[in-house]
Amino acid sequence: MRVSCLQENLARGLSIVGRAVATRSTLPVLANVYIGTDGGRLKLMATNLEIGLSCWIGARVEEEGATTVPARTFDELVKQSPPEQIELEVDTRTETLRYRCGSLSANIKGIAASEFPIMPTAEETDGATVRVEADVVAEVVEQVVFAAATDETRPVLTGVLMEFEEDRMTLAAADGFRLSVRSARLGAPVEAPLRVIVPARAMAELGRIVKQLGGEVLIILTPNRNQVLFHMGEVDLVSQLIEGTFPDYRLIIPKGFETRVVVDRVRFLETVRRALIFARDAANIVRLEVDSTGAPAETHEQATRLIVRAEALETGSGKEVLPAAVEGAPLEIAFNGRYLMDVLGVVGSPQVALELTTPSSPGVFKPVGSEMEFVHVVMPMHLGGR
Repeated sequence: MRVSCLQENLARGLSIVGRAVATRSTLPVLANVYIGTDGGRLKLMATNLEIGLSCWIGARVEEEGATTVPARTFDELVKQSPPEQIELEVDTRTETLRYRCGSLSANIKGIAASEFPIMPTAEETDGATVRVEADVVAEVVEQVVFAAATDETRPVLTGVLMEFEEDRMTLAAADGFRLSVRSARLGAPVEAPLRVIVPARAMAELGRIVKQLGGEVLIILTPNRNQVLFHMGEVDLVSQLIEGTFPDYRLIIPKGFETRVVVDRVRFLETVRRALIFARDAANIVRLEVDSTGAPAETHEQATRLIVRAEALETGSGKEVLPAAVEGAPLEIAFNGRYLMDVLGVVGSPQVALELTTPSSPGVFKPVGSEMEFVHVVMPMHLGGR
């Protein structure tokens, strides 16, 4: 192999695929990045066998070929090279990559490309296909992926459920304490309903990449239905699918409410952040009091507000009052403040609605104005006496 490319292009490609490099593996080649020619371009690949990333960059190809080199060494070398043309040449006898950039030259010991795992590409895959705009993918992933479980005891909960039916795409994730569901309309109906569980880490990487690239995402299910491929122009992300049955999230979402509170989302988020100064020393418990006390008689109005409290025996307590539009009876409930911050950070609307039933029943968060698109359910914490 003999190729040349711009330093900035190679650095950008490595920053994309490098996140799939295995950090702990019994296969040495998984700690390497694949470098090879492909149709007049330079192809970079990395995989940890759960997810794989491929990226194509422009290059001048003088001789076809491929190799793999230690990802960390190669990435650091490229990043610290001057912004000039990089020349790469492989000595197939010793499997050494000869590297030249300006006055810099280096030799990097590699492993034969034939030992690198084979990864499918969009051109080679003819399974079920769905097209979605990148900005839609970025938004729905951000609003769902954080709710997936990190505990491996229930593998299906470490993934994100992706459903495609008619002209709708729905993503759902849950960890036993909270549930996030986001729906979006597709540009065209799918040929047949599709339902898969994708590891949350793969979905997080997908969200990160589409924010950078934009355009359109082509989602392809491999014929044997054990992998999904996300094709984004010059980048492919391949992920193993999680086997099993995802819980019926529709049964978890409460059908009604006794109290509904509408507040400014940013003010609510900032208030919870301040409450966590005390709550972090008390299991992150943040108390919400929905108040509906009578205003002075001469105003002939009803004063409504949301009181946010946190208290820790050793450090003290804090209280903040937010104006709110309240429908229903007064109520006091407690949530994990970290969970509140997570959902308030992704709601994406100026105002958020919180629907409550009892102090021991789940709370439902919805963006005001698009309640049917995004629903987030959070289990309450035990509310002891103050």
